[in-house]
Amino acid sequence: MGDFDYRKYWDLGFTWDDYLGNEVKEHRDLWHGVWTRSRVPEWATAAAPAGEWKVLVISEDWCGDASNTVPVIARLAETLPNVEMRVVKRDEHPELMDRHLTSGSRSIPLAVVLRPDWSVAGQWGPRPSELQDFVLREKKAELRPVGDIYRDVRTWYARDRGETTIREILAVFEADSPRRAAA
Repeated sequence: MGDFDYRKYWDLGFTWDDYLGNEVKEHRDLWHGVWTRSRVPEWATAAAPAGEWKVLVISEDWCGDASNTVPVIARLAETLPNVEMRVVKRDEHPELMDRHLTSGSRSIPLAVVLRPDWSVAGQWGPRPSELQDFVLREKKAELRPVGDIYRDVRTWYARDRGETTIREILAVFEADSPRRAAA
């Protein structure tokens, strides 16, 4: 992923306030509700990564997984003084999305963690790994309607309250720490 210009997409991206306030049209109440209820636990603040980081989130407002995770990532970025976040729309930037496919699919949301030199430290998405495994297993089994599966997904998000998303995003920062320490 060497010569790709992530800074261009960062500059085109929306700040969280602008995205939530002006770009979210579908499921607006859900987005606002998750944002309002999101909290970053003390353990997460204590685990804050060293150095400066940027999180470029690829999303769309119609996506249920995005409405349950992007506000949580935004709250994390707001809480950690050395982390910034911007949001770009997947459908407006297919060339960016195509660099970060999930098993060949344009699955969102996707958080691309960038170092200060605009190189990719790692990525997260399209949903917490435990939940992703559940959804893929259930869809493959073809035993229940997709609507029933997604009802369980919504319940999982409500019970988790963003904690797994926070843990997994922090793990992306942590995984890059040995590289940064060696530099």
